[in-house]
Amino acid sequence: MTTETNGDVSVQDSGLDALEGLVSHTTTQGIPTLYAARPGDITAGLFFRVGRADETLATSGVTHLVEHLALHRLGRSEAHHNGATADTYTLFHVTGGEDEVVTYLNDVCAALRDLPLDRLETEKEILRTEAAGRANGVNHQMPLWRYGAQGYGLSGYDEPGTWGLTADQVRNWAATRFTRDNAVVWITGDHVPEGLDLTLPAGRRIPVPAASSALPVTPAHIPGEDGHVVFDAVLRRSTAAAVLADVLGRALFQELRQEGGYSYKAAADYTPRDAGFATLTAYADALPEKQDAVVGAFVDTLARLRAGRIEQAELDSVRAKSLKRYDAPDLGAALLPSYALNLLIGHRLLSPEQHRAELRAVTVADLREVAREAWDGGLLQVPTRGADWAGFAAAPRFSSSAVTGTPHRSLERDDVTLVIGAEGVSLLLPDGPVTVRYDACAAMTTRPDGARVLTGLDGFRVAVEPTLFRDVTAERIAALDAAVPADAVVPLPARDPERIPRPRERETGQTPVHQAGGDAGGKTAAPDLRRLPGWFVLLVAAEVVFGLGLLIAVVQTSDSAHEAWIHLARAILPTTLVIGYTRRVYHRIKHDRG
Repeated sequence: MTTETNGDVSVQDSGLDALEGLVSHTTTQGIPTLYAARPGDITAGLFFRVGRADETLATSGVTHLVEHLALHRLGRSEAHHNGATADTYTLFHVTGGEDEVVTYLNDVCAALRDLPLDRLETEKEILRTEAAGRANGVNHQMPLWRYGAQGYGLSGYDEPGTWGLTADQVRNWAATRFTRDNAVVWITGDHVPEGLDLTLPAGRRIPVPAASSALPVTPAHIPGEDGHVVFDAVLRRSTAAAVLADVLGRALFQELRQEGGYSYKAAADYTPRDAGFATLTAYADALPEKQDAVVGAFVDTLARLRAGRIEQAELDSVRAKSLKRYDAPDLGAALLPSYALNLLIGHRLLSPEQHRAELRAVTVADLREVAREAWDGGLLQVPTRGADWAGFAAAPRFSSSAVTGTPHRSLERDDVTLVIGAEGVSLLLPDGPVTVRYDACAAMTTRPDGARVLTGLDGFRVAVEPTLFRDVTAERIAALDAAVPADAVVPLPARDPERIPRPRERETGQTPVHQAGGDAGGKTAAPDLRRLPGWFVLLVAAEVVFGLGLLIAVVQTSDSAHEAWIHLARAILPTTLVIGYTRRVYHRIKHDRG
């Protein structure tokens, strides 16, 4: 099919011709445009092939910033509109009348051509506030453990780039990623509205980033929060893989809720990651006393599917449900967003007839092969003792080696040492080292007080707090700064002095140390009285004098004319108040000084 809009010739590639009669296509100012009729208001979307996975940890948030800046001038409107930034795409969408849709899309493109960078600092603060109030999902740490602090793993972090990104960086990102050659438009209408001005700079289609790996061995398990069991796996995109996700979700619900009564929620999900791969995620909740039972039943369900013990009825039920989706009215309009996204990232486009044929062709043997693929590459998050018994190896909590360099002993623990070397930094912990090498540093945050936190591409993190280690001088910090690549540095503002950590008191026994080196716990000893303020020492001295005076008064009044116990009883109340107040002050000083 060939159509024209605003003088542009339609696109004729990527399998779009297979959708003839369902979805129409053309180009608008060089942007591929898909449209299909649907009654009522028009909904339109403008996709760009850029997202969080394209950033680095040090620039994380730049795509989100461009999205916010592009929407700033739109203000309030009767039309519903918004934007979204995902791992591999950014979407601007609107629902309203034809004029409202045209105005929205035109304004977004105009803003992308000339971002309101005078709003940059304000929008950065808005994004930081948004991140602070965002609730983490139960699987928020899975991307970090699987991919590390890069690519698809960045969705497990906040957006540290919102502290240090410059106007030039944001402007350049918009000019090279938000281009007409890196975009697709879709519209729910029987024609492309007149008056669209989607003029954007020329560019190129940005390929989807390759996936990294921070897991040396799979299947693997990681520790998680109480009450939650999560499993994910990266699968090749296929109809059989999508069917397996539904089969797994139904099996978990039946085993864990209906039969075992262990869980309230048990489900599975299949989400495309890029053109070739998707993520299978399964989840179940549990009461603390039922966690072991949930983990066991969860793993047993995965193992059953892996072994091919899948009933034909399970497959038939899921297949029938999937086939019904194609009975929906206005099917072409309903499928527009997925078709546009697949066109954008380079995945094949299947007509409803082609997808129905693939669904009917899926067999139990196909599901067994996909289940084995999921198991072999799986990552299991468990709140209990682990899953080594089921064949899941523990994901590495420590680095394979440490750097050589200058050792700095912890002021809190005798068995913890920070090493700053020519190749990187290591935190030597009792159970193993945590290392970040400069040439594999995803980001280093800096504070004016000298604190540095280095995060490696593998996700390991080392915090360098000069107040917690011996002899970490300004010269040592300067050498560290010179060794880290400048594009990995994220400057943070000064901290409140009360938030700068101080060594904790040493005690017999150990306190936990975070595996990534955020805190170094340690033994504690008696407090150093030299660090107490002078007024507190004077208060204690006054209390001693008061006590001596009280003792003398009691002795002097202990004769035949006076009963000493009466005087002593009258002195108990003020003495108790003074001692109690002194204890409260003492403990407050201990707390404030760490």
